[in-house]
Amino acid sequence: MFFRAFRSRNTAANDMGYALSRLDIDSELCEDGKSNYGDDDHHEAGKSMENLDDEVAQLTRLRSGPNERLSRVHPGKRDFPVSTVKMLAGREGNNSGRGRFSSADCCHLLSKYLPVNSPQVMDQMASKAYVSQFSTDGSLFVAGFQGSHIRIYNVDKGWKIQKNILAKSLRWTVTDTSLSPDQRYLVYASLSPIVHIVNVGSAATESHANITELHEGLEFSSDDDGGYSFGIFSVKFSTDGRELVAGSSDDSIYVYDLGANKLSLRISAHESDVNSVCFADESGHLIYSGSDDNLCKVWDRRCFRAKGKPSGVLTGHLEGVTFLDSRGDGRYFISNGKDQSIKLWDIRRMSSNATCNPGFRNYDWDYRWMDYPPRARDLKHPCDQSVATYKGHSVLRTLIRCYFSPAYSTGQKYIYTGSHDKCVYIYDVASGAQVARLVHHKSTVRDCSWHPNFPVLVSSSWDGEIVKWEFPGNGDASAPY
Repeated sequence: MFFRAFRSRNTAANDMGYALSRLDIDSELCEDGKSNYGDDDHHEAGKSMENLDDEVAQLTRLRSGPNERLSRVHPGKRDFPVSTVKMLAGREGNNSGRGRFSSADCCHLLSKYLPVNSPQVMDQMASKAYVSQFSTDGSLFVAGFQGSHIRIYNVDKGWKIQKNILAKSLRWTVTDTSLSPDQRYLVYASLSPIVHIVNVGSAATESHANITELHEGLEFSSDDDGGYSFGIFSVKFSTDGRELVAGSSDDSIYVYDLGANKLSLRISAHESDVNSVCFADESGHLIYSGSDDNLCKVWDRRCFRAKGKPSGVLTGHLEGVTFLDSRGDGRYFISNGKDQSIKLWDIRRMSSNATCNPGFRNYDWDYRWMDYPPRARDLKHPCDQSVATYKGHSVLRTLIRCYFSPAYSTGQKYIYTGSHDKCVYIYDVASGAQVARLVHHKSTVRDCSWHPNFPVLVSSSWDGEIVKWEFPGNGDASAPY
């Protein structure tokens, strides 16, 4: 039923092709191909491209910096951050020559107002909350709990429960969920080789697997493998909604073709559990993966069948990788690691294989029940290929997740993450500074999600609470800095 409808909707769709590495800058940031920052800054940007660390800062500034004429105090000197009053006065005076804010101007304003106030409990369950995510347009919010429940809230209707899903064949917990781009279907995974799919758009609120509604099972183990059992830690829809990519406990990456209703690709990707996978951009050609073997890898499906190996490997984490998030430009992504750090990667730095083995771990440690050894906190990988490292949060007991802040409202200026110490942390991408620490929960915060358009962030914790943070909150209209 689902697959016939799926194929009919996508018959006329065309495949999109994108280069392996492409610079994707919002067209609103530039007018007639010229930078909003003026000729002087364009020259400076050209020089900074020689240093990849500077390039990240420059790209972030392009997406979230104020207009050049507003940011100059006097020739040769900048004023950062530019105040809201000055931004509004500049718009009224038409300093930009366009009579309006650019998307970068908007991001500069919105990114000053972080969603850090007035924690409000939106729901409370008796079991641990493992996953939580806003839909692409922010109208829906999905939360998955260890006790077999997945709830979909209608954000636009006061967080009313639109779908209360009781999962089928659950092993231990819901490990991941993903909404289709059209928000009609939800897939959920567990420590099982079967991913289930639910029709979110159906009229019924209660969705009990194969009792009130059908939860179709997508088999990820092939007949050639004898149907052996493994668990799926990560599952994501492609941007066009035609495919699923999954990472598993059998060290593999799987790609499932929804139109054909079959597994289309299996990659023996790592030497340990693949904890996280994601598509690099909307083309679907590139896949990023992170594993307990401490490595991040890049896979180009256009040439995989010929080579049978990754396009590149990125080393730098000293312990397993728990989660990945792509910047969406086919170039940068971040990873959370059990070495208590987030790393920012540029795939142009990748090697053909693991460059070296640290070889200096002389301690026994298991993140599932032990604290991270103090003597390991200052260790550095001798062949670290990452662009930047962010520390302060803790990654223990579970696969804690991290993300770029939204492009629309912040220009992806921040990185945010849950933490074992019951908090949510927000870091500045360019400087690495910790700009906020959200304190409310009574247990590990495994997942969190920033609304794509507004200064609202929702955290989910092992205390069973789904908590909303926002700005201003309680009528407080002051900026956090």
